[in-house]
Amino acid sequence: MEVKRCEWCESSDLYRCYHDTEWGTPSFDDKVHFEFLVLESAQAGLSWITILKKRENYRKAYDGFDPKKVARYNEVKITALLDNPGIIRNRLKIESSINNAKLFLEIQKEFGSFSEYIWGFCGGKPVTGKWKTLAEIPARTELSDRIAADLKKRGFKFLGSVILYSHLQATGVVNDHIRSCYRYKELKEQMPQALTRKP
Repeated sequence: MEVKRCEWCESSDLYRCYHDTEWGTPSFDDKVHFEFLVLESAQAGLSWITILKKRENYRKAYDGFDPKKVARYNEVKITALLDNPGIIRNRLKIESSINNAKLFLEIQKEFGSFSEYIWGFCGGKPVTGKWKTLAEIPARTELSDRIAADLKKRGFKFLGSVILYSHLQATGVVNDHIRSCYRYKELKEQMPQALTRKP
């Protein structure tokens, strides 16, 4: 029996694996949230598949996406990252990731975890879309507008509403699988279990 997926992931095995195992799955892990914030801000103006192909390189270059280590990056490290062909070599994006790491730590200190912070915007309950086609899925919503505005006020960079909405989709704060996709039903059924997990 053929598995029905969201059409956007059918162009490669890498995309399908990401779709099947990560995209839309609720995450309460701060390291996962920080990883996606770095990758999504790097993706601005590029395709997501481009970033996925470079993901392992990013993990090595960014010390396993440890925000405490990234927050301490200096000019020597920035130069090394700019010389690294395995990542997106854009100074503004790299500098923003360091800036955002410092602010990420501030949110952890204020809220106990970044997960607690971001899930708090929707009451700890995933927002489930009801889309029948990919064309219906929005690029941003009122929820992403609010969170992006708050992050901007805190000083975050390269994380506007569209990029932030991608983050919400990736980390399962929003379930935007189309209704005919097998993951849509799976995630709806798993939702109560996800909510019992502590951030």
